[in-house]
Amino acid sequence: MSRYRGPRLRISRRLGDLPGLTRKTSKKAAPAGEHSQQSRKPSEYSLRLEEKQKLKFNYGVNERQLSKYIKIAKKVPGSTGLILLQILEMRLDNTIFRLGLSPTIPAARQLVNHGHVIVNKKIVSICSYQCKPGDIIQIKNKYSSQDLVKNYLNFPTLASIPNHLEVDTKILQGKVNGIIDREWVALQMNELLVVEYYSRK
Repeated sequence: MSRYRGPRLRISRRLGDLPGLTRKTSKKAAPAGEHSQQSRKPSEYSLRLEEKQKLKFNYGVNERQLSKYIKIAKKVPGSTGLILLQILEMRLDNTIFRLGLSPTIPAARQLVNHGHVIVNKKIVSICSYQCKPGDIIQIKNKYSSQDLVKNYLNFPTLASIPNHLEVDTKILQGKVNGIIDREWVALQMNELLVVEYYSRK
């Protein structure tokens, strides 16, 4: 399944606030769907599916990537749901977004794909690169790269930077100090339902 490239606002109306997908907000108060109504109480399956879709659309991963991350999370000791969130949060594209160097995760992905991002003094063009504590992330010292990110910084989207990251906006450099804690994950969701969704497949 390919990455979603359709209307983002429609997805955020249906699934709720997805900070990584878009910073736009809808003026429509009613939820998405015909006549804005739900004909019946949602089933357990639909609740689990909705939580899975939140992860998928917010972090911009496809079905194959998400199921791969679930398999990795299950092999690590601890809460599978928390480890899954930590894997997704430590992706390079999401880390750039959480540092405030891009307005959304798709914008961060574009920065990485176009070679504007340097990790530990090497250009990294793989969005799924897993950041580790001690990694130093900076924007390439090139006018086009610096100018693009400075324009993004003029319109900040996140209220605060997570406690596992630090950033110097003057030199456009960030550092990963550790692994993110659950309370700093910006997405409002129940990750246990996602684990249940994949365990029942």
